[in-house]
Amino acid sequence: MTTTSTVAPTPEAIQRVLQLATGHLLAAAVHSAAYLDIAGRLADGPRTTADLARDAHVQEDALYRVLRALASVGVFEETAPRTFGLTPAAAALQTGVLRNFALWVSSPFNMRVQANQLHSVRTGEPAAAQTVGAPVFEYLATDPQMSKIFNDAMSDLSASIVPAVLEAYDFGGIGTLVDIAGGHGVVLTAILQKYPAMNGILFDLGHVVEGAKPRIASLGLADRVTTASGDFFTAVPPGGDAYLMKHIIHDWDDARAAAILKNICRALPKGGRVILLEGVIPPGNEPGFGKILDLEMLTMPGGRERTEAEFRALLAAAGFALTRIVPTHSPVSVIEAVPGT
Repeated sequence: MTTTSTVAPTPEAIQRVLQLATGHLLAAAVHSAAYLDIAGRLADGPRTTADLARDAHVQEDALYRVLRALASVGVFEETAPRTFGLTPAAAALQTGVLRNFALWVSSPFNMRVQANQLHSVRTGEPAAAQTVGAPVFEYLATDPQMSKIFNDAMSDLSASIVPAVLEAYDFGGIGTLVDIAGGHGVVLTAILQKYPAMNGILFDLGHVVEGAKPRIASLGLADRVTTASGDFFTAVPPGGDAYLMKHIIHDWDDARAAAILKNICRALPKGGRVILLEGVIPPGNEPGFGKILDLEMLTMPGGRERTEAEFRALLAAAGFALTRIVPTHSPVSVIEAVPGT
């Protein structure tokens, strides 16, 4: 079918669409590089692909072609023929930075779900359930390997944003902070390390909390962190002066997100607050990581990223009044709310 349009594609626009349409190829290359820990193998300086391939037990020419493609977009740098070194973007693929997050978001599992995005567009329902036969969090509970990749990815993401959160927001005055669905406790323990008078409660599913305990102990925080497990749609632990959630509300539609928030509102003492670490969608055509992450929310758990107005309305529906949104030098803002009057 031939169509006419008042807007004509320019050569630059065609090139941009080609780059976007082939983005999954670069994502697969990122996954290969992260899986093989190429960034870690380059930590001491540039190396030849022959050397890297020998260490990683892969085929040299194939590895070269992957790294050449990544270098063309600023991830790695070909410093001499068939020799590669780190760029700042490549350094972010090192263990302890965003390697685990890259392994999750570019994984074959994630790619398989995203390839089925049209199901979500047609139905409004998450493609993950239709693709793997169960809602994503139920599926992960049955697949220990993917569950570990996911939890490690969330820990990476937490570690990448928590310094910016601590710089932007004052957690002072909180006696006990409850981290709802706090994973392995990366955010909670970082806050407790900065505020030595504070205690914490880490709340998540049982198998997740068990994975957090060794890390808490290794940081010397076992006497200040209590762990609890359960279903936040049913209830949350009492006893907190403030309740924290990082990238949890975005996993759920408004009805289920409000159910979680209502349980927190019931548990909060007078003068308490809820603190959300979430992206806030910018208006119009303004770029924002949240607009891309929103597609993951659409296809995976069925949640959504939200605008300021949408957060205000959601919090009000759960009995809260939004008090302030504090931007940070990271993709998340600190959204603070108190029980409404």
